[in-house]
Amino acid sequence: MMEYFHRQVQLWGEDTQRSLQDKKIVIVGTGGLGSSLAFALGASGIGEIHLIDFDDVTIHNIHRQIAFKMGDEGKNKAILNANLIHERCPYVKAIAHECDFKTWCEKNIDVDLILDGTDNLITRAEINEYAKEKNKPWIYGSVEAYHGQVCFIDKSSFTDAFKIMKLTPAGITGAIVMHLATLQANLALRYLAGLTVKKDLLYYLFFDEEGELINQKFRLPTA
Repeated sequence: MMEYFHRQVQLWGEDTQRSLQDKKIVIVGTGGLGSSLAFALGASGIGEIHLIDFDDVTIHNIHRQIAFKMGDEGKNKAILNANLIHERCPYVKAIAHECDFKTWCEKNIDVDLILDGTDNLITRAEINEYAKEKNKPWIYGSVEAYHGQVCFIDKSSFTDAFKIMKLTPAGITGAIVMHLATLQANLALRYLAGLTVKKDLLYYLFFDEEGELINQKFRLPTA
């Protein structure tokens, strides 16, 4: 196993790498952000990854959802992501759940960290409520057009910081999706490996009209 994870072991040693085998996470939504998260974390050595998605692949998903290819239309997204993880890394157990988040919550599965790969504010509010109830941290992520937001939410509350409403999404490219998911994945790995993580700090990233990447940070209110 250590040969597979050799470059990570160079970063944090064999003991930390072995400790990841005891960690469990859940990725809520396995489309754009979620499939990029599954790809990044699925070969990291995290012991158990739960993947939640009731949706099937459609052709307009494929250009920005890294796990899928032509011919996958009509197949469940969570199952495809789980299969890809198993193909790439035999040391990670990936479990697909063909359901919505509320149904998964009823299964009462204990995890160390929740990752948001959804595309709507309503489900994020449900994640926030569940995380508070279970006293678990979660990593919020959203992306639209040329901008996105990421935050490791611990003491703060998503529903206190954001107005919950239904919105029609704007256009998007695959590259910006992967960019934001990478930031989420790095926060997750640092936390699970026992490294320092800035909590309740919102990262807001966007490309300005001249194509420069701007990174702003905002402290979310905590109780």
